[in-house]
Amino acid sequence: LRAFEGELGVQAPLGFWDPLGLSADGDLYSFKRRRSVEIKHGRICMLATMGYITPEVAGKFPGYLSPSSKLLFADVPNGLAAISKVPFLGWSQILAYAAFCEISAGYDADVNERTPGDIGWNPPLFSGNDPETKKRRLNAEIANGRLAMMAIIGMFFQDGLTGSAWGDWALYTDSPLRAFESELGVQAPLGFWDPVGYTKGGDAALFRRRRETELKHGRVAMFATMGYIVPEYTRFPGYLSPSAGLKFTDVPAGLAALSKVPAVGLSQIFLFIGLVDFCYYRADPARDAGDFANGGILGVPNGSGPIKDPETRKRKLNSEIANGRLAMMAIIGMFFQDGLTGSAWGDWALFEGSPLRAFESELGVQAPVGFWDPAGFTSDGDVSNFKRRRSVELKHGRISMMATMGYITPEVVGKLPGYLSPSAGLKFADIPNGLAAISKV
Repeated sequence: LRAFEGELGVQAPLGFWDPLGLSADGDLYSFKRRRSVEIKHGRICMLATMGYITPEVAGKFPGYLSPSSKLLFADVPNGLAAISKVPFLGWSQILAYAAFCEISAGYDADVNERTPGDIGWNPPLFSGNDPETKKRRLNAEIANGRLAMMAIIGMFFQDGLTGSAWGDWALYTDSPLRAFESELGVQAPLGFWDPVGYTKGGDAALFRRRRETELKHGRVAMFATMGYIVPEYTRFPGYLSPSAGLKFTDVPAGLAALSKVPAVGLSQIFLFIGLVDFCYYRADPARDAGDFANGGILGVPNGSGPIKDPETRKRKLNSEIANGRLAMMAIIGMFFQDGLTGSAWGDWALFEGSPLRAFESELGVQAPVGFWDPAGFTSDGDVSNFKRRRSVELKHGRISMMATMGYITPEVVGKLPGYLSPSAGLKFADIPNGLAAISKV
């Protein structure tokens, strides 16, 4: 690649960028041929991109494109739709002119006789004798051509999908997502976000079913999250189970409560949830997803509601979905912390079962990373393996410190006087720095 890293087009921040390795063989002709093609495509794409933009900004030519067909320039739509409007003879003229330009320049003449992209015509911006100015402008041409190639492909896709040269997605009526992008829960900054593609089939019944499930899980998760938080601040007075002598204050927060609440109490909770889910709050196809006839504000049966103002109602329903999504993430995090540490608030100092606990107080555990083992070498908790790796790490570190100083010291303080090898007449000053010294010693 050394033959090409000083070429035009090698620009910050990527430098010489060839992720596919097209130039790995170092073939100069192939490189020049590809550079010629790149410049040609870039120039065409810059003209094509301007061909999209200019009619929108500056308007179109007056008069007729084809007097015989009574076709005005103003009648030709912008973008891909123009292909079907321009007469056949018009396309023939365009293709004939493009062929004339291509043939008159000579096949591969710029590659074999000049420099890639040089077709023997110097426009005013590229004329002049200052080499730095010329180099800067040629680099700018390549960079702008690369940008234009990306731009025109984007314009083609938007135009083809929407029928509009400027890609108004409101016109993309065939999108399977159109049925759902105005639904509740479509909020900034992600908009309609479905990375797994559940809705790509456009099935409205499936979407409704998933929305009902999302709302239900979100509501349960919000209650569960509050159920973790509230007992840390206050609890009911008196007894949870008078017969068992169990007070509310005796029940720990979090997962540990499962073992404290009597089986009859848990049965009552599940029975109540079942009655609510299967009997009282029944899904009604005539109502919105998650909207139950018997449910008022905050799910209070027959509570006040509904909200009359449509904008206020929409904002609060969106808030419910967003808060439910946050609560689902929060409660899962709380479950993990609680299960691993035995504490509802996840004090990791209590996670004694962690295989990393044996090593987190070792030397080398330093801020800001702490005990850092992204490859999981110590996940088995084997002390002898840890010590072996630490021994190797120290040895390699000591050697590397000496080697680093061996590079730096001769550059700063100079080299030893006299001979390294009197018999060979080899002085210390004759030894180059770095890897080249290997062949001299």
